[in-house]
Amino acid sequence: MALLLYSTTTPNNNPPNLRRSNCRLASSFPKSVIIPPNYTRTVHSLLPSHHSSTTTRASFRLRPITCKALGESSNTPIDQTVYQGTYGPWTVDPSDVREVILYRSGLVTAATTFVVAASVAFLPGNIFLRDVIEQDLDLLYGIGAGALGLSLFLIHIYVTEIKRTLQALWAVGVVGSLMTYFGFAQPLGESLSEYVVSNPTAVWLVGPLFAALTGLVFKEGLCYGKLEAGILTFIIPTLLLGHLTGLMDDGVKLSLLGVWMALFVVFAGRKFTQPVKDDIGDKSVFMFNALPEQEKKALLKKLES
Repeated sequence: MALLLYSTTTPNNNPPNLRRSNCRLASSFPKSVIIPPNYTRTVHSLLPSHHSSTTTRASFRLRPITCKALGESSNTPIDQTVYQGTYGPWTVDPSDVREVILYRSGLVTAATTFVVAASVAFLPGNIFLRDVIEQDLDLLYGIGAGALGLSLFLIHIYVTEIKRTLQALWAVGVVGSLMTYFGFAQPLGESLSEYVVSNPTAVWLVGPLFAALTGLVFKEGLCYGKLEAGILTFIIPTLLLGHLTGLMDDGVKLSLLGVWMALFVVFAGRKFTQPVKDDIGDKSVFMFNALPEQEKKALLKKLES
């Protein structure tokens, strides 16, 4: 995995098609990356020791390059900035942009399906729209749960164990939701949401999925200082626990549900106002974690020296 895009000055007897292939191999990088000359020493210092024999056979010179990826539109906006990470410089490439867009799209889809389904609690019982939504509550729940799972799969968290925990909570919640639907709700002719509302103990089965959602908004609030995410971190478990224990009356639950709906919309919508790099984090950390142990040690020694 390359940390930045650089070019080599090869002897004159190299065939021209070799130089063209270098451009093709760099197609996964942004279209144009301007590298300052003082990065030469940085790249050389980050190379593991087993690359030394290669660097003695060819002289390396960093210079501005414009290289368009194969099949890439010239109008595609890509962040061309070189960021200095903990373990070296890194750039945003098209695959990073796709992951961030899918991550944010999952959040928007989860928020939209939740708000539409929860609106039943506030709509009058004699209107056509309420009847339509009630018929599709299970479909909305399934789409929202799947979208949340997509976001949890793509979320960037430095501590892998935390990410796996959130994903495990989501999986347990999905299994619990299926058990509740097929084992209890469907035999009674009710949707999953209706059954959970009328049977608070079912929160034990579906709750882990919402615990995963709580962990995701907590991460967003902690990383970016978003007020709506911080409030959601408290509202989601408070409402579920209040319903589970029966210590919260319907008026308070409706109020908290309304706040949850409003803040969820704000939270999901504001994700698209952030730079793409925010949801990537320090890419050099993830690249370092993907290295074999020997290469990690070699790189750490270089950085320490």
